[in-house]
Amino acid sequence: MSERTVVSAGEQTNGNAGDLHLPPSATLAPLPGSSVLGSSAAPKADSPTTTGWNEATERATFQAGGEDHRTSEPAGRIGVVERTTTETQIALVLNLDGRGQYTVSTGIRFFDHMLELFTRHGGFDLTLKCTGDLDVDQHHTVEDVGIALGEAFDKALGDKKGILRAGYFVMAMDETLAVAAVDLSGRVSYVVDDQVNAPLVGDLQTELLPDFFDGFARGAKCNVHVKTMYGRSNHHKIEAIFKAFARALRGATSRDERMKDLLPSTKGLL
Repeated sequence: MSERTVVSAGEQTNGNAGDLHLPPSATLAPLPGSSVLGSSAAPKADSPTTTGWNEATERATFQAGGEDHRTSEPAGRIGVVERTTTETQIALVLNLDGRGQYTVSTGIRFFDHMLELFTRHGGFDLTLKCTGDLDVDQHHTVEDVGIALGEAFDKALGDKKGILRAGYFVMAMDETLAVAAVDLSGRVSYVVDDQVNAPLVGDLQTELLPDFFDGFARGAKCNVHVKTMYGRSNHHKIEAIFKAFARALRGATSRDERMKDLLPSTKGLL
């Protein structure tokens, strides 16, 4: 393996915001500095919590880029997550069947950029607001965003009937080549081999990349493998990984009409 390879297994960009297709029952509590409107106060930050749109009441309204994005009819597979701890506060809405539209704010601009291009290349819609303790370190923000994003995928996929389940992609970016493979298996494992040899790219602490993919694998209950095959630019290495990851997930979450009523497993459980 390269100089930086992480393996774990457990029991377990700039763009304009687009309309998010939310069910009429969806709601999110506002976070400090967030753009969530018309809902109750955020829960106390004493323990992690998650909320799906089917558990909420009334309707959600989001304000992005100075415009109010509202919807009255559900469209697509939606995952809504609130995650509040003493370290981070996250509100997230994901539409798997989107148009690559995003509104992302984590307080780490290079990380935002990666999440934005992830959304565009995956063909998802994503609104994500994270307020984290960046005065301490970036670790909590990067890892918790990974967890919340993974949980949103898990919620949006529902019973997983009819999906392809597994996907992979080989991504070229100039002199860099990266590969990603995912399996929405219900089992948690991740491998990251990024070959990044700089402590910072932009304002992102690069040692935290494995923590993001670890968090995502735990939240989505899946296998994630990402690897830079070769490359010179550390920026390109990270960007190629995120693009490959997005396109691998795009394939894995796609639906097969021939098997729409079948679970993609002989075990009968994912």
